[in-house]
Formats: sequence, structure tokens, C-alpha cells
Amino acid sequence: MGATTLPRILAAGAGVAGASDAFGAIALAVLVVYLVALLGLGWLGYKRSSAGEEDYYLAGRSQGWIVNSLTILATFFSAFALLGAPGIVYRDGAVFALFALNVPLGAVVVYVIGTRIRRIGCARGHVTPGDLVSDYYDDSHALRILVALVGVLYAIPYVLIQMNAGGIVTKAMFPERENAFELGSTTLAVVTMVYVMVGGMRSVAWTDVIQGSLLIGGMLLAGFAAVVALGGAGGFLDAVAQLPPEALSAPGATGAYPPEKMFTSVVFASIGSMVQPAQWMRYYAARSTNTLRRSALVFGTVLPFCFLFGVMLVGLGGRALYPPSVEDGALLPHATVGSDFDSILVVVLREHLPQALGTLGVFFAALICVAVMAASMSTADSNLHALSAVFTRDVYDRYLRPGAGERERAWVGRAVIVVSTLAAILLVTIQSESTAFSPYAMIVQMGFLAIAFSSQLLPIVVDVLFLRRGTRAGALAGLVTGVATLLAFTPFFGMAAAGTTTGERVLSLVEDVRRNVDLGAFALVGNVVVFVAVSRVTRRPSREKVEAFARAAAPVAASPGGDGPPSAAPASERT
Repeated sequence: MGATTLPRILAAGAGVAGASDAFGAIALAVLVVYLVALLGLGWLGYKRSSAGEEDYYLAGRSQGWIVNSLTILATFFSAFALLGAPGIVYRDGAVFALFALNVPLGAVVVYVIGTRIRRIGCARGHVTPGDLVSDYYDDSHALRILVALVGVLYAIPYVLIQMNAGGIVTKAMFPERENAFELGSTTLAVVTMVYVMVGGMRSVAWTDVIQGSLLIGGMLLAGFAAVVALGGAGGFLDAVAQLPPEALSAPGATGAYPPEKMFTSVVFASIGSMVQPAQWMRYYAARSTNTLRRSALVFGTVLPFCFLFGVMLVGLGGRALYPPSVEDGALLPHATVGSDFDSILVVVLREHLPQALGTLGVFFAALICVAVMAASMSTADSNLHALSAVFTRDVYDRYLRPGAGERERAWVGRAVIVVSTLAAILLVTIQSESTAFSPYAMIVQMGFLAIAFSSQLLPIVVDVLFLRRGTRAGALAGLVTGVATLLAFTPFFGMAAAGTTTGERVLSLVEDVRRNVDLGAFALVGNVVVFVAVSRVTRRPSREKVEAFARAAAPVAASPGGDGPPSAAPASERT
């Protein structure tokens, strides 16, 4: 790129005031149509549903491969895909593009692990992860509760983060409106709550079809905007080639991603994201094993393409258009971007897509902003729905009201959704209005640990599905070890340990680990060691149980549909 090209592009981008003025009106119209469509699908899901817990939580185990593919995709990629990922590439450079490898690895998890989870779940009537784990390890109450806790530790931070992201995007779309953040986060939360409550899994999956489609289109359009902003493919490549060397190599501009951390993050982000409760329940909801396999192939081919040729181009192009600055040793966003690296996508869209496409560009820019909201809602709805199932099935039905009927449990599940949504709205609103109290700052750090928490289920999953050599005591001890290790990385531990000599040493070790390796991988080492050691000296499940699970996990040769609906297993064998 010539020496005068970049200033000329920036000047042209600043000259689309008319288009920028139209942005708010078009964005509002697109947003209203989108929200009405979601509520309509929620109502249709309710009309198509039948009474019963299995229909509400698993859509009658009847989802086809298109719906199943898009709901897995939409649940996997939250607002992180369209805000966080380009923001990290903008800050640290090309090294984070390697994170796209977690998508095909996630598809392998669905293909290999998800299909076996589905077969066993259908054969034995499982709904939640706790159902499967507790069933195999002789109905262990402690293990069921702990698996439910891991699900909660994953779901709650993700719900909060998505609602906060909705407020951020609304504020960016309508900066002139007072209280845009609070209004946006509250509106999206309430709409999400309504259609999840009304239609359950069927409504969640159908809305995920729209949201997943918007997510795919938004990614590619955002990448197109970045390339056009730099004068086309040739100009884009020239501009990227002139980036500082640290932006084109590991560990990145801030040194945050050394190779070992990048590698372990890719591996465990894929595994942890695909064995968390919301995805786990999507395996149960698939119509057949072949349906789930097709979903895995679609997921593993479409999304990496969108990731690499969409949001990654935004991050690199944004770095060329708006170079970060260094002040007092700290890397800061360009003044045009504002105070947050994650704003780079919105800036590129508003400044450069109208320049390339005129009024149509304004419409597409508004559509991508709605796609960011779609990404946040598609993750929030899945996790709210899963949180409802986990509490109802694994806590309420087992320990609070064991004799409750399906109708009562369904209403309890809806109440969990309402309470969780209202609590999330309260916390997000408080943190946006108060400089003295910011619970979201703590939740963000917990959010980075969410995938690490769900990764601690991996030893149990591998044992139940493949090895079947572990014991209930070993599974429980290993999971406690993994979760306790991760809790040492939370802000709560830091507050408790600060000020003591031993505590400061531990905090120093924690920071060293955090800088150099994925937290889930670190905790998993202790988890596996304890699981294996304890299992060697304690009693395994009965031979009959081991053989029953082996048969359930194996493909059913007589089923031309690839393992169809659940068999009529005796009630005594169901969890």
C-alpha cells in the first residue's frame, strides 16, 4: 500500500455522515423486525409442542440435521465471535487466528463423543449430563450435584456476558439515545426469556436457525467490509504485510499467547464448549445418530471458513486502519476505536461499509450489528434453557420435591428462567451505572474460566463412553480436584489470599500458569491423576451396568436411520 493510501481511505470513511445519520433509523427497523420474528417463532414452538418434560427440554428428540446444525453452531459461537475475537486479533495480531482450529476439533467431539452420548441418552431416557453420569456411577447423589454445579459454573457467566454484549451493541447502534445500554440489554433479555419459557427447546432451536444464519452472514460481511476499506484484496494484503512484526507472530503484541497457551486453549476450548450442558442436550435432541454426524460435518466446515475469512480479517484490517498506540508501556486502542479493543468491528462497519455500498451498506452494517445481538441471544437462550433443565432434573426433582409431576417440574423450570434472567438484568444494570461496584468485572474473569470448568467433565465422559474402568469415588475425587484447582484462579481466591506470605506466593504461581497455559488443561492434569489413583483402589460399577452402557453406546445395526428414537427401556433403568 502506498504512503498516501491509508490517510485517503480514512478520510473517505469519515465522509459518510449522511449514511451514518441513516444508520440509527435503519438499525432500529431491522432490530424490531428481528425481535418480532423471534417472538413469533417462540409462539410457533409452543403451538407445535406437546405436554411433557422430554418435549420441553429436548424437542421430542426429533430435530433434523439442518436445525440441529444451526442450533449447535449458534450455541457454540456467542458474542465473542463477533466482538471478542476481532478485538483480540486487533490487539494481539495474527496469532489469535489459530483459535479458529478449535471449531473443527469441536466438530470431532460432536462426531465421536456426541453420538455416543445421544445413543446412551436415548436408550436410558437421559435429559441432562447429570442423568448420564449418575446413572452409570450407581446413582451417586454427590456426583450428580457436582456435575450440576459444573454446569451452573459454565452457564451463569455466559448468560451475563451475552446480556452485557447486547447492551454494548445497542449503545453502539444508538449512541445518541440515553440509557441505550440498559434498554438494549433489558429488551434482549426479556425477549429471550419469553420465547425460551414459552416454547422450550423447540423455540430455542428454531430461533437459533435465524440467529445462526445471521451469525454466518455477519461474519462474512464484516470481513468484506475490512477488505473493501483497505482498497480490495491487494490493498488489504499490502497493509497487513506492513504491520509490526509482533502483530504477525507469536506470542502477539502483548505477549499474551505463547505457543503452548495457544495450543492448549484451542484444544480445551473445543472440548469444554462441546461437553457443557446446553450442547450436551442438543445431542439428545437430534433425530438420529446420522443427523448428529451431519451436524458435526456442517459445523466443522462452515464455521472455520467464516471465522478465518470473516472476523479475523476485521481484526487484522482494523489494526492497519486504526493502529493501536503504546502509552506508559500499555497497548491502547486507536482514538477512533475508543477505550475498548472489542469495538473494532462496529467501527469498521459504521465507517467503511456505507462507503463501499452506500445506503445498502448502511443496511448491511445494521444487519451485522443485529447479528452480534443474535450471537449473544443464541448463547444466552441455550444456557438459560440448560440451566432450567439442570436445576429441575438434578436438584428439584431429586432432592426438593421427588414426587412432583411433570407439569409442576415444567413450571419450576420456567421459574428458574425468570429468576435467572431478572438477576442477570439487575447485575448488568448495576455495573453499567456504578463506578464503585462492578460485579461484571468479576463475572468477566469467571467467564474465561467457564470453559475450563466444563472441561473437567472430560475424564468422566471418556470413562463412561469408552473405557468404563473408573469408579464413582474416583470420578467424584477427580472432579472435586479439578474444580477446586480452578477456583484458585477466581477473583474470590485472590481477595482471600492477598496480604499473606503464602497467599502471595500462590497468587504468583497462579499468574505464571495463567500466562503460559490454558487453565482447563492445568486443572485437568490433577483431575486425571486423582481419578485414576482413586479408581484403582475403589469398587467399579457392576458388570451388568458396564455391559448395559457398552451396548447402549454401540451403533444399532438394525436401525436404518442411524439409531432412532429412544427405546422403551424399563423405568427402573431410567434416571
